[in-house]
Amino acid sequence: MKVLLPILFHRLRHTVIGRRAGYAVALTLVLLYGVVALRGPQGIPALLDKRREIRQLEEQNAAMTAEIERRKERIQRLEQNPAEQEMEIRRHLKLLRPGETTFLIPEAPKENVTPQGRSGPAQP
Repeated sequence: MKVLLPILFHRLRHTVIGRRAGYAVALTLVLLYGVVALRGPQGIPALLDKRREIRQLEEQNAAMTAEIERRKERIQRLEQNPAEQEMEIRRHLKLLRPGETTFLIPEAPKENVTPQGRSGPAQP
């Protein structure tokens, strides 16, 4: 019995140490996987980029929805108001009624900067 007791104690000690080492290795692997998962290409930076992109697309969607509503209201005004409809057609097709005169005023020449840094009249 005296010989058997140290052998059992020795085996028990090695299994407990082995088990603890196994837990430590497993915990280290889980933590390493967690770091790689959070910092990798599908991690937190990618998540933040996706959220930023979603917010930007939602803003674009809201702007487009407002533009659609504005155009629907304009179409409705043109359908209900013949005078506005006629004015839009005339503006778009550049039509004149008999006796009307259109005056075209040329734009002033734009100034540009010469290579020496001085401004002067625009060159054709």
